Amino acid sequence: MNLQSVVEATVPGLGYEVVDLELGQNGLVRLFIDKPGGITVEDCATVSNHLTRLFMVENIGYDRLEVSSPGLDRAIKTPADFARFAGELVRVKMRMPLPDKRKRFVGKLVGLEDNKVVVDVDGERLTIEQAHIDKVRLEPQF
Repeated sequence: MNLQSVVEATVPGLGYEVVDLELGQNGLVRLFIDKPGGITVEDCATVSNHLTRLFMVENIGYDRLEVSSPGLDRAIKTPADFARFAGELVRVKMRMPLPDKRKRFVGKLVGLEDNKVVVDVDGERLTIEQAHIDKVRLEPQF
């Protein structure tokens, strides 16, 4: 099994959602987890300790494992995320500019329609192919 398969098969069984998994340079594995009510330091330690032992058993090579919460500016990636966070303010970063030359904008997430991301930006409804989007993140409001 590869690292991503092991993580996605294990972490939900511990009671956590895998929000994102990043593989960095020099053997860095960065995992973002979540659960209803939020993540504590103890949650991160629990997942880290479990995965450290599991990676050893499965002979998965890595140099450093970081486990943390997704933060206030959580990434929106899966269809479930788009449904869960519909109505929230999001920041969108495009891979390629929109026809009006914008590559970054903030708007209210409507959701997914026909596998396209729909965002309301100042009353204008934008429907964007997911392949054209680099990142969608929650925009924290204070």
